[in-house]
Amino acid sequence: MPDRQNPSLDNELLARIAAALERLAPPAPARGAPAAGDAFLWEPAGGGLMSVDTVSGVPLKLLQGVDAARDTLLMNTRRFADGLPANNALLWGARGMGKSSLVKAAHRSVNESRQGAARLVLIEIHREDIATLPQLLRILKPSTRRFLLFCDDLSFDRDDASYKSLKAALEGGIEGRPANALFYATSNRRHLMPRDMMENERSTAINPSEAVEEKVSLSDRFGLWIGFHNCGQDEYLAIIEGYAKHYDLQIARDELHRKALTWAAGRGGRSGRVAWQFIQDLAGELGKRLSE
Repeated sequence: MPDRQNPSLDNELLARIAAALERLAPPAPARGAPAAGDAFLWEPAGGGLMSVDTVSGVPLKLLQGVDAARDTLLMNTRRFADGLPANNALLWGARGMGKSSLVKAAHRSVNESRQGAARLVLIEIHREDIATLPQLLRILKPSTRRFLLFCDDLSFDRDDASYKSLKAALEGGIEGRPANALFYATSNRRHLMPRDMMENERSTAINPSEAVEEKVSLSDRFGLWIGFHNCGQDEYLAIIEGYAKHYDLQIARDELHRKALTWAAGRGGRSGRVAWQFIQDLAGELGKRLSE
């Protein structure tokens, strides 16, 4: 209860409570283009960009079995960071084969030799916020820094019209995409929409080819299409061996392979994600901490 005889104590208590709440509260989002920092989350409901201190992911050298995709995306990203022409990229295909990991690893690799404002900024935008992409681009446009916008697991379903905002933001519209921003997306679908959705357009439209063309043209806004496919056993084991060597997991090669294949059989498939999950389990079994 307030101490009516000593109001100074009440004020001191209120000040301490306010300070404690301020410490517990998340940092306020930046409402303009960031002058410093390498990674942010776009939070339109919160009013701006939320800083990310540490980006989760693995080093580029640990991504096995995706050499062509790695080289293509890394070259495109470096050109963009250097101020040269570069393409929006769509990484599509099999689940768990390192699409999002490659985007984050490429960003990290490009920044290794850069300092200050020359460092490339990674901004993740959630699928449900795609309609606000033009708003984000307007915020970033005046900045002298360069921004790599990233949307993971991008796809559109029936009656979802937000794909039109993405089309306009990437290449169309009066404003177009500012020169200091590039867009990377990952998806399990090459055309970002389910096949039955496109088939339905064909069957119900007055001009079926034009109806489907409007939907498919979205993926045409990406100058780079980089495909990812399920890995075979040899690739899967190569990924496992790469992780085991990097993290110095002491286990015989034959035993490593046996355990890795048993793990994959239990998961019903082989992929980079399954390999990483196995390595985490193995490291725990061996009492080894995973650190870079």
